[in-house]
Amino acid sequence: MKKIGFLSFGHWTPSPQSETQSATDALLQSIDLAVEAERLGMDGAYFRVHHFARQLASPFPLLAAIGARTRRIEIGTAVIDMRYENPGYMAEDAGAADLIAGGRLQLGISRGSPEQVIDGWRYFGYRPAEGESNAEMGRRHAVELLDLLKGQGFAQPNPRPMFPNPPGLLRLEPYSAGLRDRIWWGAASSATATWAAKLGMNLQSSTLKFDESGEPFHIQQAAQIRAFREAWKEAGHLRTPRVSVSRSIFALIDDRDFAYFGRRGEDEDQIGYIDGPTRAIFGRTYAAEPDVLIEQLRKDEAIAEADTLLLTIPNQLGVAYNAHVMEAILTTVAPALGWR
Repeated sequence: MKKIGFLSFGHWTPSPQSETQSATDALLQSIDLAVEAERLGMDGAYFRVHHFARQLASPFPLLAAIGARTRRIEIGTAVIDMRYENPGYMAEDAGAADLIAGGRLQLGISRGSPEQVIDGWRYFGYRPAEGESNAEMGRRHAVELLDLLKGQGFAQPNPRPMFPNPPGLLRLEPYSAGLRDRIWWGAASSATATWAAKLGMNLQSSTLKFDESGEPFHIQQAAQIRAFREAWKEAGHLRTPRVSVSRSIFALIDDRDFAYFGRRGEDEDQIGYIDGPTRAIFGRTYAAEPDVLIEQLRKDEAIAEADTLLLTIPNQLGVAYNAHVMEAILTTVAPALGWR
């Protein structure tokens, strides 16, 4: 068995070709899609966070709204850029959203990817400390968040408070027990994957990672997952970690599928550069008839290693079509691969 969720970037564009033409459309359709995904039997509804872009940016109102409209499905992010985050506010927002959802939040965080503006986190009031890179600042914010989510008191109470305090040092409220174990780190390298394992975070690995060996994407990603699990074991954590990978997978069943994805020409990994000289490898898109798709996916070593698969969806094609995309994978592909 494998958990299967969807991952939406929440794009919108004021174009007649888009079913998602405004921020309102993107937000409301995201809620509707999560409700539909739960009805279909999907295990997770995940959302990417980007700032200064026509995409989803502030995740917690959306996650809380979905939590109030659903009952079973996991609700998460993949990922929140921690360079932009105040760990204290984030701990409060996450705790509230998780309580509304009944403990179903799965928060993917990371140091983030190249953004729409130069050093966008500076506009949010953040600066790396002296001698610290922006990536290190993001990881520092992540560690601070993890500490806050333990729920331990740390703040000295006012001797004359407006309201009575419980005894001892105070923690942030609302506190949601168990959320600390549902934090995931989006790792682009084996080094950050092992760092996340040592801190007791689950692992999210996307359709992009640093090209560290020149091998095919799925082989490098599988090696990253194994390195993460070994580091987890060495750290002596008591619980079993979770690992997710993201993939663009489309079963070509009807005329719409063939029109949108039948001639994409993206059946090979791609090489590119991020953050200047950093060479990255981008995983292929899988788009084929179900029987062909099944055989292709059998050979993906990273999917085999992971316990959770996130299907990246073309959200601008609308709720109905994306529900069709998910249902096609659940019914024509997943059972043959033992995922269901």
